Amino acid sequence: MPSIRTKAAEPDHGPEERLREHLKAHNLRMTPERLMVLQGAMSQAGHFDADELLESLRQSNREVSRATLYRTLDHLAEAGLVKRHHFGEGHARFESVFDRAHHDHMVCHRCGAVIEFVSVEIETLQEEVCKQHGVLALGHVHQIFGICRNCQTERT
Repeated sequence: MPSIRTKAAEPDHGPEERLREHLKAHNLRMTPERLMVLQGAMSQAGHFDADELLESLRQSNREVSRATLYRTLDHLAEAGLVKRHHFGEGHARFESVFDRAHHDHMVCHRCGAVIEFVSVEIETLQEEVCKQHGVLALGHVHQIFGICRNCQTERT
């Protein structure tokens, strides 16, 4: 059964240690603001955008500049702690992927709902197609855009 996971963390390496290692590799240091963004991003349930994270941090009295937030989100994505998605909304959304199994998304065009799903059949088929074409897959993004069940029901 195929299982694609995000970058595997070494034992006892949590998100903070992973970010510290990433920053150190880029000659940067962990600042209190970067740590606040990391903690805020890891505490988000589901998908979030930068403005939602900024507002969440502000509501908990943790002030971070918008520029620091965006730069830190870039570092979190590079370190494999969050994943950046484009669901056709004109801006990026993120989700924490630290120690989470791979999954795909269905996005409703009407209400914007994002439904996560896992399909062993789709993963297997992708592996077969890559093998047929001699491609070593490093990852993929699978998104289905449509109209969710709730929005279909509202229109009838």
